[in-house]
Amino acid sequence: MGLMDGKSAVVTGAGRGIGQQIAYVFAEQGASVVINDLEPGPASETAAECNRIRGGSAVASAGNIADRGYTDQLMKTAVDSFGKLDVLVNNAGVTRDRMVHQMTDEEWDLVIDVNLKGTFNCIRSAAPYMRDTAKKELETEGQPRYHRKVVNFFSTAAIRGNPGQMNYTAAKMGNVGMTRTLAQEWGRFHINVNAVAPGFTDTRLTKPKEDGDGVLGVPKAIRDRMIANIPFGRPVDPREVANVVLFFSCYLSDFVTGQEINVSGGHQIP
Repeated sequence: MGLMDGKSAVVTGAGRGIGQQIAYVFAEQGASVVINDLEPGPASETAAECNRIRGGSAVASAGNIADRGYTDQLMKTAVDSFGKLDVLVNNAGVTRDRMVHQMTDEEWDLVIDVNLKGTFNCIRSAAPYMRDTAKKELETEGQPRYHRKVVNFFSTAAIRGNPGQMNYTAAKMGNVGMTRTLAQEWGRFHINVNAVAPGFTDTRLTKPKEDGDGVLGVPKAIRDRMIANIPFGRPVDPREVANVVLFFSCYLSDFVTGQEINVSGGHQIP
């Protein structure tokens, strides 16, 4: 028996990296999952792998969560495909790093739109299927039938501050505020709202790069310095983040809400 048997989930940014591992863990634990990604190829590949996993069932949905019309469609896809929406994981994110005095409006707007507004869009679009459904159960049956879950993402970079990431850290700390507020607004409907902060995680966003070499990756000298500050001596594996998201998404956390957990291997935060 899986921890997510019978549950229906939407995971954003699940074509690669942390989101992909969340989708795999959910499928292994028996969930039906809508795999969102900006690109259709990675979304479809992840969904296909989930469908090969015991107990798993998945569909792909490609689109930009900064578009409220798309997020409405995304949540409806879960209900149309699986009959309900139990878990929303707001994992999708993007970086466009530049020192603040050089940052462009476009770099600021893109990161805020995806990381902050995108989370807001997904929550608002999920409300008819999560909040409103639980509210009807409360009114007709005296209490919601079970706990539904929202898991947001922030970052240890936002907690400590990170040069070159004014846009990213602003968006991620904004997600903390949304998490705490939504936990209070939706608590009476037994919807748990929590957040996960990955530390320096081994994904394509953190691969080593030379200065000026593309938009993804971290300069090798900075990368080495960050890893040196992790007591375990290595980056976080995406699967380790996914396991914490699983805890927040299953019955084990039914009395936990409005909380944040760092998954960082003890990365030192001043």
